[in-house]
Order: sequence, then C-alpha cells, then structure tokens
Amino acid sequence: MPKYDYDMIVIGGGAAGLTASTACASVGAKTLLIEKEEQLGGDCLHYGCVPSKSLIKSAYAYHVMRNSTKYGLPQIDVPEVDYQQIACRIKDIINTIQVHDEPGYIKEKYNVETRFGSAKFLDQHAIELDGQKMSSKNFVLAMGSSPAVPPIEGINDVPYITNVEIFSLKKLPKSMIVLGAGPIGMEMAQSFNRFGTKVMVVEFAPHVLPREDEDISETVEAFLQAEGVQCMLSTKGVKVEHKNDTFYLTVERAGQQSTIDAECLLVATGRAPNVNGLDLEKAGVEYDRRGIKVDKRLRTKSKNIYACGDINGSFPFTHVAAYEAGTAMMNAIFHLPLKVNYTNVPWCTYLDPEVASIGLNEKRAKEVGITYTVQREELKSNHRAQAEGETKGFIKLLVNKKGVPIGCQIVGAHAGDLIHEWVAVINGKVSLNTIGNAIHAYPTLSEINKTASFNYFINASFWTKLRLLLNWRCV
Repeated sequence: MPKYDYDMIVIGGGAAGLTASTACASVGAKTLLIEKEEQLGGDCLHYGCVPSKSLIKSAYAYHVMRNSTKYGLPQIDVPEVDYQQIACRIKDIINTIQVHDEPGYIKEKYNVETRFGSAKFLDQHAIELDGQKMSSKNFVLAMGSSPAVPPIEGINDVPYITNVEIFSLKKLPKSMIVLGAGPIGMEMAQSFNRFGTKVMVVEFAPHVLPREDEDISETVEAFLQAEGVQCMLSTKGVKVEHKNDTFYLTVERAGQQSTIDAECLLVATGRAPNVNGLDLEKAGVEYDRRGIKVDKRLRTKSKNIYACGDINGSFPFTHVAAYEAGTAMMNAIFHLPLKVNYTNVPWCTYLDPEVASIGLNEKRAKEVGITYTVQREELKSNHRAQAEGETKGFIKLLVNKKGVPIGCQIVGAHAGDLIHEWVAVINGKVSLNTIGNAIHAYPTLSEINKTASFNYFINASFWTKLRLLLNWRCV
C-alpha cells in the first residue's frame, strides 16, 4: 500500500476549506490546509458575507436616523457619512472573527497544519508547494471564486471596483453605476443609496434578482426605486471609458444607445471559479467555465480528489460550501457513499426588506412540471410588523396536490430568520396542519408562518366542501 505524507490535503482556506480540514483532522486524519492568500477565511470573511452584512447594518441604521419621524421621534439633522469610519468598523468585525481562523487556533483546536502559497499538481496524489513535493491519499479542492467581469469594451482599461475593493474605499462616492442586479449588486446599491450616493443599476435581465419569481423581483424593485435607486433593466453595457475621474458607460436598451456617468463603477455580474494555476490536468481533474466537474459524492474524475464550494459551480453560498465539505469528508475518510442533495437549499438576500427562499419557487416548479397551489399572506396584516413599521412584503407558500409544502419565499423584515421554520417543515415533511395548529408567540413576525398555514386549509377545497355541508345541515 502506498505511503503518503498526509491523509488529506485541502487547497483553499475559505468556508469549504476550513470546514473540510477541521472536520478531517477532528477524526484523526493527518491534514494539511494550503491557502494562497496571506490569511485564512476566504472571500466570505474578507470580501463577502461578513463585510457586506456589516455595511448593510450601518446603512440601515443611517436610514433609520434620517427617517426618525416615522417612529414618532423628532426630526434630526444627520451629518454626512464618513465612509472611512464605516470601513474601520467593518475591519474590526473581520478581525474579531479572524481569530478563529488563525493557523495557530485551528492547529491547537483541531490539529490542522497550515501552509501559505500556491500549490501545483504533479499527479493525482502529489503537489508541489514552494519547491517542495508532498503527497496525500486524498485532496479537497476549495479554491472558491472571483468576480466575473462582463465582456464590455474598455472594461479592462478602467479602474472599476468589485466586492474586493468596495469595503475599503477611502471616501463615499457621490455617484455609482452598479453592473448587475443580483444579490451582491442590489445589496450594495441599496446600502450606498442610503448613505447618500446616487446609484444606477444596469441589468441585462428584465428584472432585478433574476433567480427569484417575478412577483418577488418586482416587489423588491418597487421598494428600491421608491428609495431612489434607479434600475435600468433589459439593458446591456456596451462600452466604458474613464475620463477626469468619471466613468462613462454606454448602454443599449431596445436597440437604442445612451450614455450614463458616475464617479464609481461597481462590477457585480456574478462569479468565476478559481480553476487556473493549479495544473489540474496533471491530476486528471476536469473543469469548464462553470467550475470543476464533480459527481453526487463531490468526487472529480480522479476519485481521490473532491471539490467543494464555489469551485464546483453548484450553489455559491457559504452554508452550502460547509455542507459539501462535511459530505466530502465523510466520503473520503470513512468511505461512505453520501450524495449531496440541493433540493431544499435555503438562501437569503439581505436587502431591506430581506428576500428568503427554501425549496421550489414557481419558476423551478414549472421547470420540473410540478402542479402546485400558492398561498400568499401580506405582512401588513401582522401586528408585530405594524408595531415596528415593517409592513412591506409577504410570504408565499407553494403546496403540492397532496397538501404538502414544497417551497416557501418570504419578502420582509427578518425573512432570513423566518424562513428557518420552513427549513424544518420542508426537510422534516411536517404538515401544514401541524404548523397552523402550533402556538406561536404573540406578537411576533413568525405568526405569519402560522397564518399562511392556517389560511391554506381555510381556502382548500376540503374546507370549502365542509362549509357547504354545514350550511346545508343548518338550513
């Protein structure tokens, strides 16, 4: 039997890599974690989830201050935003979390060895790092992704920014063009608009948040445009120039071209997997523009090499990366035939109001040919929402012919928290009758879940027939 230097080498120190390496080492596997950047934590900690949610909270607080009369408070004169103060707050939060991602911490707590540098494969069991050859029985590839840049004329000749630079700007831009109306683009658009930046969003699709159902996209678009965000939909960026500290973007819509300008250009048009530079071909690992190709057990064509997180092109979420890393560990170390199942992946876009989803939405239900019924309840009928002035939004349940919930989407305050009752319901195959009859604390936003469940049965044909029967018997 071949002897290897390690049982597991994990390449990439982000969410997937940290989870995979600590999980493997925790069960006794000799594990090495390799990260090409100078710190562990990956994009989520340094340029994604953590800084964006920190920025969003600052923008929300500033928005509330500027709208104090909404809460019966005196109107106050709020000073302009000093963006460096916001950047410092974000950096402090990152540093607090970073402590648990330090090489010394994961070595002491989990016995994970860490090295920094760019590895290259020699074959499916060996890599080279800083001139040193090392071998491993198994590998987990978790190199993540980077911002994808659209094919716009001149884009590579101008100093645009992405999520990597936006959280450390030296000053608040007076105006900003946001390319892309996905979650990253819309979260940043709303936040900077609330800080006082004039924001224009350019999106090729006909709606913002294109992955969501149209009623959700249109609701979000209306809310943001009411706040002052300009959304240019079904619009293509054609050419960009940078002159005298100003970006000039030529756009095309319905065959007509025009030019818009702004002080800052944010590119938020998706992500591209970090597949280059590792000589993956020498390891027999196949990939394309979407990422590394894996099977349901997350194995590449070389069965001892697994790929987790953004690198495999599945779902670009930190929680999915962690889920995949745990699955890969169980398969690689314990040789279990575990398969990933993405049917009930929850996600949330952290706008105000938030947008959260679990299971099927109407788009995906139609794609797979499932017959469903929609039960929708408006948040404005919820007493807690009224008390807090957070009445924007709704909950939408998708229920199949057997009365079983197959999906839920929520637009509203704390939707990302509210959706987790449905994570349990859908994964646990809990009946809507159980939720409708369960006691929910009053007054809470979570009562909207109970209301939607209860009203589904009130509106169902069974209850309609029962009411007709009762009415006939009472005649």
